[in-house]
Amino acid sequence: MKLLLVNPANKNRKGFVIDPSTCYMPIGLGIVAALTPSNWDVELLDESFEEFTLRSADVVAFTGFTANAARAYEIATICREAGMHTVMGGIHASMYTGEVMEYMDTVVTGEAEGAWPAFITDFEAGETKRLYDGGIVDIKNVPRVRRDIYKHPYNYDLVQTSRGCPWGCEFCSVTHMCGKTYRERDVEDVLNELEETTRPIVFFVDDNLVNHKKGADERAIRLFKGMVERGMKKFWFTQVALNFADNDEVLYWARKSGCMGVLMGIEAESPAALKDVRKNLNLKRGVDSYKETFRKIHKHGMGVLASVMFGMESDRKEDLFARGNFIRESSMDTYQTSIVTPFPGTILFDRMKSLDRIVRKNYPHDWQLYDGTRSVMNTASIKPEEMENAVYEIWLNIYDKAAMRRKMFRTLWNTKSFLTAYWAYAANHNYARINLEGVPRPSVSGSAWRVFRNKFYLKFTDMVLWIIYQLVWTRMIRKLAPK
Repeated sequence: MKLLLVNPANKNRKGFVIDPSTCYMPIGLGIVAALTPSNWDVELLDESFEEFTLRSADVVAFTGFTANAARAYEIATICREAGMHTVMGGIHASMYTGEVMEYMDTVVTGEAEGAWPAFITDFEAGETKRLYDGGIVDIKNVPRVRRDIYKHPYNYDLVQTSRGCPWGCEFCSVTHMCGKTYRERDVEDVLNELEETTRPIVFFVDDNLVNHKKGADERAIRLFKGMVERGMKKFWFTQVALNFADNDEVLYWARKSGCMGVLMGIEAESPAALKDVRKNLNLKRGVDSYKETFRKIHKHGMGVLASVMFGMESDRKEDLFARGNFIRESSMDTYQTSIVTPFPGTILFDRMKSLDRIVRKNYPHDWQLYDGTRSVMNTASIKPEEMENAVYEIWLNIYDKAAMRRKMFRTLWNTKSFLTAYWAYAANHNYARINLEGVPRPSVSGSAWRVFRNKFYLKFTDMVLWIIYQLVWTRMIRKLAPK
């Protein structure tokens, strides 16, 4: 039998697929492939690289975030008309199941390991159900990702070492989807899977690679040391919380094993805004701790990719611009910024729905706006159009080419690493492309001296960037490329 796995792409905005360097392999579909019996022919169609065209299959299985759910429904309609059985899992299917069932023959909720084998058995017997609940599984039952399905030119290999998060931030659905308890894979098993990867850069997709459980630091050190001892020549990045910088030995081995930078949930510099979204760890440590956290990470040559949000309940217009200034003035190296979005399955969605604050609710059509670049709800003091106009102005400022280059040189000064500095600069360029897609960029304005100064600065730094790219970055990629 033939299984076609589909990773749909939002046609309204390209987002991470706007550039090949940010097209991530759908790791969930790699797990589904690993759970599928060997007598099935499995093919992956990733719309990050190719648009869907009808092809023969017995089962067409979709994953999907909220922003690309409508596209999944479009493709499913075509497949169902052609007589193929459609099934969808992933975060949106788990959080908004009733809607998904209107467009799919079968829906899988929860974690695939607890449902997919039963679905395959039932399909082969001609007795499929409409709904399969995978629940939360024993981490020992999570297979290694089947990587032979990834035929597209992905820049990164994705690896998961744990699931679950106890924090329950208001804007996040991870706790609802994966549970409050950290479930950790055996370190040796993770290392064995890492040895199966072929790309020079790895992204550990854990929501928090170094958790808050007793023994978490020791586990992280064993993982990083294991990478060094096995001679893995990888560069990697991951997602962490503020506690990542607490243990100097963790930082040492993270860098020694190839860590270039970490994505850290900063969200805001204001205690009131953090309280709005229940970012309790940051509140507990205090916003004044950010500077020291960044300094410790920089000391080991790693960069900080900070996630920052605009549009919390207490935000006024001046607070948005103050947050933009905080981004520019702080020592964070890269900034992933977004407008607060009420995703299904979050406390925020339920609260905004009960208050009738959500204005973009023509579902499923409006789901394509739920990508963090659009305002889809009212806050206490700002309407969606005002929010978007203010945030676009901030984005034009913080993602200005000269501003990003100044960040890059500050990163170089802080980390003493050309690789980290260039990685941070490239990442900021990617976020600029994502957030400013379709937003017109004004030409440099101001006094004649300011215009001349900016043009001279950009011309000079063009040469510096070219040298860094040719002598450092491309050499690193060639060195790490599989022979």
